[in-house]
Amino acid sequence: MTCIPYPSPNPHVRLYMVQYESAGLLVKGFLAEPADDELHDGFLYLRGGIKGVGMVRPARIAEFAAEGFIVFAPFYRGNRGGEGNEDFAGDDREDAFCAFDWLEQHARVKSSRIHVFGFSRGGVMAILTAIHRPAASMVTWGGVSDMTLTYEERKDMRRMMKRVIGGTPQKVPEQYEWRTPLRDAGRIKAPVLIIHGRLDKNVSVEHAYRLEQAVHHAETMYFDEYDHYISPAVNRQIVGHIAKWMKGD
Repeated sequence: MTCIPYPSPNPHVRLYMVQYESAGLLVKGFLAEPADDELHDGFLYLRGGIKGVGMVRPARIAEFAAEGFIVFAPFYRGNRGGEGNEDFAGDDREDAFCAFDWLEQHARVKSSRIHVFGFSRGGVMAILTAIHRPAASMVTWGGVSDMTLTYEERKDMRRMMKRVIGGTPQKVPEQYEWRTPLRDAGRIKAPVLIIHGRLDKNVSVEHAYRLEQAVHHAETMYFDEYDHYISPAVNRQIVGHIAKWMKGD
């Protein structure tokens, strides 16, 4: 595992490019830390998209680090020089699990205080991680929860999904079921916060409704006037709210 300093967009945040091991592969990601020597809660940031689309942005993770978190954001396998191939919440879920484990070993992360956050496709990665790891809390923002529903809704993504997953939901239903963690989401013991715009065409609000029903104990923030992207001013307010919610303030 290596950490190489990387230019930070915020003078109060240190940024690093990290290489870590995930199921025998060397995978890369960004680490953002408050520029102090204090202990902080850990924050696993699980990106959306695939390959270059939706890649982790330094400014985004620095936002959360500035709120007092040590943020680790995997690029997922096969990206930015990492080994292997991303497979859309298939085996690449190990990249999230191993990143969580890596944060647990970080000297400045408070014991048992690692939060899991997923945006868009990262939503399904966050649900899987919260099922299989002892998350302090879980947040999904515009998050996918049902991979078959994604295939049905996103005609523009069907060719990619058939190639990466191995076929359509009709031909390989077990692959889509494996990538859809709703059946096991009730096992999540951590507090859950679901954020979604009701006008979202990229990831419909139905994904949020299904997750809310599956976990039974979620808090929700639904926005009638927003789609997949939220205005910068409101975004900053939500980031602040997430930070306070995670820390129990």
